[in-house]
Amino acid sequence: MKRRKMVGLVAGVVALAGAALAPAAQATGTTTAGATAACTTRVGSVTAAGGHSAADVIAGTPPTMTKPGVEPGVYPPGKVRVSTQFIAEPNVAGVDRYGYVIEGDSLYYHFYNPSVTDPVLKRVGGGWTNFTALEISSYTQAKPYHTFAYGLRSDGTLFRWSLGSGWKAAGSATGFASVKSIALISKTGTYDTFLANTRGGALYTIRIPVSAPMKPIVKQVRAKTWQGFEKLIVEKCGKSGGTMVVGIDEDTNSGYAYAFGHANGTATVINGLGKVNGTFADDVYFRWGVVSDLDPINGE
Repeated sequence: MKRRKMVGLVAGVVALAGAALAPAAQATGTTTAGATAACTTRVGSVTAAGGHSAADVIAGTPPTMTKPGVEPGVYPPGKVRVSTQFIAEPNVAGVDRYGYVIEGDSLYYHFYNPSVTDPVLKRVGGGWTNFTALEISSYTQAKPYHTFAYGLRSDGTLFRWSLGSGWKAAGSATGFASVKSIALISKTGTYDTFLANTRGGALYTIRIPVSAPMKPIVKQVRAKTWQGFEKLIVEKCGKSGGTMVVGIDEDTNSGYAYAFGHANGTATVINGLGKVNGTFADDVYFRWGVVSDLDPINGE
């Protein structure tokens, strides 16, 4: 889909007109420690009834969450297993929302704007039954540009595809069977980096150079205590590579917020902000984002 260029669009302000859904402002600030109160992570979910929800988790001690807004009837109940980040892009007639979801064995591209048109749910292909995570990295700030999809299969294989006129295989790597969740924390013209937690409790960064063949560079950030999270949601925080992370524990329906300094292995500074004052009872969570030109994630 050709992305619209929005003249005068202010980075980080997304208003979903005509619906209860309202993702929050983009995180801002100057330092990880000093600006946490200004940082916000937009957490989305697919509800049990098939709605799309959005809530703002706002950094602070303790962190707070706004009441979720819900767009009902987006999917049939119980069909979606995995969702990528969804983009909310304003235009003159409402807001376009688009991303990818896995339903059963099939991957779909999903576009909808209730104000102007019928939704588009286009099947990309099958063979996705054993995939547990899928994320998109689109880097368009400067050349060389790239848009990659990364999928984690349950046997620990991490796959990459180049997205353009279609999905083209762009490498794979094994050794990630212990990983529970991956979240894009950095994207540049030469590499993408994910934050990943494992069933054993460790926390890692996985840097993946855009060059071929695909050779991930794994660094341990912490050795333990991160095993409880089924999903990590990441948002830029500050101007110097800081990141706000929301970890979602689906066993207890709870979320915890953290302020990260620029990722640097075990030297990474992590500030635990505490338990979020809200309930995380849905099975599928994702990040609400903005168009890639306005989304310079640089946490590593």
